[in-house]
Amino acid sequence: MDRFSRRSVLTKILPASLIAIVLPAYANSETQRGKTPPREVVDDQPHMQSALDSLRNAKRELDQATSDKGGHRAKAIDLVKEAIAEVKAGIEAAR
Repeated sequence: MDRFSRRSVLTKILPASLIAIVLPAYANSETQRGKTPPREVVDDQPHMQSALDSLRNAKRELDQATSDKGGHRAKAIDLVKEAIAEVKAGIEAAR
């Protein structure tokens, strides 16, 4: 059985994605390039940073999963990438 089951996706990725959707904004280009923000910036958004870390971990797990699972793995990767961008945008919008 895959480590990344449908239930895992629904219980871990979906809540983080929903949080990200509630905060519509666009991150600046430096954040989009994946640079780590300064420590004081990370500390001012602990829950958003935690969601971002979880999403990055989910993407790594999906990248390592075998086969495409009927296109669902690829779609999940795309959705996680979108969620990562939205969480970053939310962090920027709160500054």
